[in-house]
Amino acid sequence: MEYVEQTLGRIEEGSAVVGVVGLGYVGLPLVLGFAARGFHVIGLDIDQGKVDAIEAGESYIEHIPSEPIAKAVRDGTLEVTTDFSAAVRADALIMCVPTPLTGHYEPDLSFVISTIDSLVPHLRAGQVVSLESTTYPGTTDEELRPRIESRGLVVGEDIFLVYSPEREDPGNPDFTATGIPKVVGGTTEHCARVGQALYEAVISEVVPVRSTQVAEFTKLLENIYRAVNIGLVNELKIAADRMGIDIWEVIEAAATKPFGFKPFYPGPGLGGHCIPIDPFYLTWKAREYGVHTRFIELAGEINNSMPHWVVQRTMEALNERSKSLKGSRILLMGLAYKENVDDMRESPTFELMDELAGLGAEISYHDPHIPEVTPTREHARWTGTQSVGWSREVIEGFDCVLIATNHQAFDYQSLLEWADLVVDTRNAIAKAGLVPRSGQVVKA
Repeated sequence: MEYVEQTLGRIEEGSAVVGVVGLGYVGLPLVLGFAARGFHVIGLDIDQGKVDAIEAGESYIEHIPSEPIAKAVRDGTLEVTTDFSAAVRADALIMCVPTPLTGHYEPDLSFVISTIDSLVPHLRAGQVVSLESTTYPGTTDEELRPRIESRGLVVGEDIFLVYSPEREDPGNPDFTATGIPKVVGGTTEHCARVGQALYEAVISEVVPVRSTQVAEFTKLLENIYRAVNIGLVNELKIAADRMGIDIWEVIEAAATKPFGFKPFYPGPGLGGHCIPIDPFYLTWKAREYGVHTRFIELAGEINNSMPHWVVQRTMEALNERSKSLKGSRILLMGLAYKENVDDMRESPTFELMDELAGLGAEISYHDPHIPEVTPTREHARWTGTQSVGWSREVIEGFDCVLIATNHQAFDYQSLLEWADLVVDTRNAIAKAGLVPRSGQVVKA
């Protein structure tokens, strides 16, 4: 009980030092949230470039302004480092690191494991450790707890371990990191109590649950719910297309029902750090219990097949103009995985580029939010590729323009004036209220 009350006291009086490990799309907003509440925050990251940017008061994420960073640095409430020994000074350590998939669609916990292994030598009694990375149920207890207790610390007595899944929607101005309800589960009752107090100090609403496993499963359910419903409308899109029916019009009509229906929309595939990945964390873990999650896996197969279907529709559209896909110049509008952000993680645009290029097309992209492709693990061939300019001369030089992301910054009126063929995977032209020439726009 000694360390419980000691840690709670430091949190409640605002004197606790908060360490955030991983300063990306999840970690950086959390850093700013705690700093804005007056906590001293230590940001830890293995990327020296991020550390240098923060120390200079500059943001490297488009939708996060630089001023709150600069203010926190000026006020002395924020320090950043690549030296993990600084963790010993933190009363709370919050891990916000990637949890991707392997090439065989199995969980890749290498970032989580390497991070906790780097922290363990610097752990001490009285700290609370929280994992926010999306993962399968049992990760916190099975992977983090043994490593922490190898330090000689007893979880629930000397040190406190919780899981609280991140809930970020990059670029959405309606939801901030501190305004979204936060689910928190602890390894023990004492852990849960300390974890709840930590997040209540900065989050407007904290939702306590019975265990870390419940919290881990909660995050997966949120994203599987979306993945399955998107898979459904993607499959319906193909059926509607073959019947000559506009699936977007169908969805909008169905959405007028005031109960029992929530609209989901089709697209060229899934993107981002959650929806394309998280369902496979549960399917993998479920097999350990002899459960075959057929529904989830079917949705995954459908969603993963969407880039190929878009390529086939593009090929058909070119054929109707007596053009071969091989040798055609194709411009993809939008490299980001969603509208109005600079986040290209798991973007289906990369899959489109890979397949189109593999079939002999000449590929370019235009995205005002991403001027140049930075290194990725799966699509290294595109590293360094730059976004092409936007002008009549440039656009008229392409045989086909494929809308992969519906950025507000896009000038669709000029696109229709300059482009001969537009393949629209987002219903962007119709949403803009524009009327194309007959046969100019093909929905895919």
